[in-house]
Amino acid sequence: MASDWQELTKLTQGEPILVERVKLIGTDISIDSEFELPPLAQITAEDQVFVMAFVQASGSIKEMERIFGISYPTVKNRLKRIADLLPLTESAPPQTEKSQILEQLQSGDISAEEAIRRMS
Repeated sequence: MASDWQELTKLTQGEPILVERVKLIGTDISIDSEFELPPLAQITAEDQVFVMAFVQASGSIKEMERIFGISYPTVKNRLKRIADLLPLTESAPPQTEKSQILEQLQSGDISAEEAIRRMS
């Protein structure tokens, strides 16, 4: 399957890909819609390999230097470049949004259930 993605990356020459069908393996269930690939699947195959190696090296820049035969600054620069391509998702609303939710709860504009839902 990894080689399929590499071939697809070569075919599209880095252009964005829109997936229109997802099928659950081993079932007759499929979903037809428009799906954007996850951010890691949108970076080049080379960068994906670099990220996988970094994770397998437990984030050790020294190990990355050894594996790829490159210098510390080169590893750092490449990681920075890749990081800039990947959006950081927030798992919780910013503090200012939490404060607004708490104010709305205190003033009675929203229920406790609604406040909990918005904060999670």
